[in-house]
Amino acid sequence: MAKKTTPEMTGSQFLALPDAEKDRLCAELDSLTPAQLCARSRPLNAKERAEWRGIKKKLGRGRPRMGAGVEKVSVSVEKTVLAKADAVARKNHLNRSQVVAKALAMLVAA
Repeated sequence: MAKKTTPEMTGSQFLALPDAEKDRLCAELDSLTPAQLCARSRPLNAKERAEWRGIKKKLGRGRPRMGAGVEKVSVSVEKTVLAKADAVARKNHLNRSQVVAKALAMLVAA
């Protein structure tokens, strides 16, 4: 049986496909082992490498910078206060770090 190959396509072309065809392509890729996927891959050519370098340059490194940057700190917080802070975070769709940062900003602004 001849090996079925999926033609290369852009993201826009993939999104334009009918849902059934997208599902078929995804199922085809999901059925392959890592070794089979590796065998189907190839190194980037010069044009693709240049394009990838441009994309990486646009994206920058890591998370976007906030203000003057951030610094991780380790603090000790009483358990009930932390539980209340976590509840505030959930209620406001924030994470714990955002709640602590907002509380500190309000404290130093006062």
